[in-house]
Amino acid sequence: MSGIALAIWLGDKRFKAATANGKSVVSEVAIMAVPFGIIGGRIYHVITSPDAYFGSGGHPLDAFKIWEGGLGIWGAISLGAVAALYRYRQLARKIELPPFAIFLDALAPGVLLAQAIGRFGNWFNIELFGRPLNAPWALEIPLHYRPIGYEGFKTFHPTFLYEAIWCSLLALVLIKLGDRLKVGQIFSTYIFFYCVGRLGIESIRIDTAHTFVGLRVNIWVSIVIGCAAGMKLLSQSRKLQ
Repeated sequence: MSGIALAIWLGDKRFKAATANGKSVVSEVAIMAVPFGIIGGRIYHVITSPDAYFGSGGHPLDAFKIWEGGLGIWGAISLGAVAALYRYRQLARKIELPPFAIFLDALAPGVLLAQAIGRFGNWFNIELFGRPLNAPWALEIPLHYRPIGYEGFKTFHPTFLYEAIWCSLLALVLIKLGDRLKVGQIFSTYIFFYCVGRLGIESIRIDTAHTFVGLRVNIWVSIVIGCAAGMKLLSQSRKLQ
């Protein structure tokens, strides 16, 4: 929730600066987009981790226990963006608003910072860490939280920290260099480079996950979405030449 609050505040500030009249509808759009984003994130998590809820020993009703953790960023962005577009178009019928791409560009850095904050939930829940690691920044994991086969290791990669740092750095770069990009490119850049970072992070995670052709599902999703974002960036560059 603190991440969402930061994303709304920063998005509101950036959207006002990007519009000629200095008006913002970020908070009004967020009223619809945030709940749908949370629902979308939960749906994605349940779909990609069905055994925890519908497998042996699982409890289907636990799928509704969102306070216990489990939100998939791709589901949150997808359903949240659809809800945001719907609400934005509703408001555009009443007041003059710039293209929706400008709205997404304004929100992108704040969403990244919200993701960075949200990742610390993995630390509180002692989950989603990476392979064993012997380094000053390694994360010590209690025995009963270690996956089967890793009981003999005490410290692991703090993958939540890697993603939080990556998202924060990317947000700062977009804020700093955003003026050099054209309409729509900030959001496309956010998606593309987030996928690049996510690929590396997913490759060292050891939590249980479904795989396809030997790779974690989230790796495939990052590849597909990253390629789509890359092609969108190329398309945007050609249109602006």
